[in-house]
Amino acid sequence: MPTNNKPRILVFAGSTRKDSFNKKLARVAAESAQKTGAEVTLIDLKDYEMPLYDGDYEEAQGLPEAASRLRKLFFDHDGLIIATPEYNGSLPAVLKNAIDWLSRKQGDEPPLACFRGKTALLLAASPGALGGIRCLAHLNIILSGIQVMVLPEMKSVPQAHKVFDDQGNLTDQNLQQSLDKLTERLSTVIRSIQATNS
Repeated sequence: MPTNNKPRILVFAGSTRKDSFNKKLARVAAESAQKTGAEVTLIDLKDYEMPLYDGDYEEAQGLPEAASRLRKLFFDHDGLIIATPEYNGSLPAVLKNAIDWLSRKQGDEPPLACFRGKTALLLAASPGALGGIRCLAHLNIILSGIQVMVLPEMKSVPQAHKVFDDQGNLTDQNLQQSLDKLTERLSTVIRSIQATNS
């Protein structure tokens, strides 16, 4: 667990596509979170490729190396910002698979150890009219069930193909202000938890 009193926030998209709208949203959210005084780590799940979760694989070979690296990052951060696309009304397989591997118990640690005490802000972007809101509902249920505190203030971005410029910055100032309020809220909640536990 992090030991300093500055929020440490891990940010990533639930997509590995190079030009993913959610990768753009994750980067913008990371920059917004940095403005709150948080220490921010932005990663790409493409750098943490792992096989589909398989109990036989785990028994024979243990945790994949990429999952071990990703678990360490989870342990080292207080909060999460996840920006996810919506695939057929739910989570992308790459995001669910990462969660499944990370949830595996290692050694004598308690169950779900790398998720315990985390606070998460959930975002979604989609070219559709609903902006990925159905996926956010599913992700909220999953994370809440594995001991992550999910902020009720989630944000979906519809018509995502219209809200980023060529550099990946938001062109809608109202959307940027809304995102800034959400990242400030995340940092505030993490600081409050740190103060309570100190």
